[in-house]
Amino acid sequence: MELIEDEQLVENSDETFCIDNEALYDICLRTLRLKSPTYGDLNHLVSLVMSGVTTCLRFPGQLNSDLRKLAVNMVPFPRLHFFMVGFAPLIPRGSHRFHHFSVPELTQQMFDAKNMMTAADPRQGKYLTVAAIFRGNVSTKEVEEQMRSVQTKNSSYCTKYPLGRIDG
Repeated sequence: MELIEDEQLVENSDETFCIDNEALYDICLRTLRLKSPTYGDLNHLVSLVMSGVTTCLRFPGQLNSDLRKLAVNMVPFPRLHFFMVGFAPLIPRGSHRFHHFSVPELTQQMFDAKNMMTAADPRQGKYLTVAAIFRGNVSTKEVEEQMRSVQTKNSSYCTKYPLGRIDG
């Protein structure tokens, strides 16, 4: 029996980061305010996201990890290895020089459906677990407080598993 493409992903990959063109195009139009996004713009977003996901492979951090550890900690069952990626900050070109983002702002943006790289609303399902990767000089205490706050405020969207954090 020949496997269809979705079954191929389930059977032959350990981690799948879901990114779709519709979500990328919406981010380019609405958030980044690009009038006519090109494939280069979409690819740039993909490269930013995957650079963020793999940052712990390249930079030291307090809770440094690798993709194997990420899978071990985030995949409760082998078939549930599909990750929905949120990214922050996403701002129009030229605006980043004028704003310093706080940990609460970054956390809020990270969980916002408009910053998800998949055209799906995370509020329509449940979070089994979360890895929040922060880069730069951020307070560990502040990050932990924000993760606890997100879990408390959104308890109806979270399972019994705690939200995790990885520094990069």
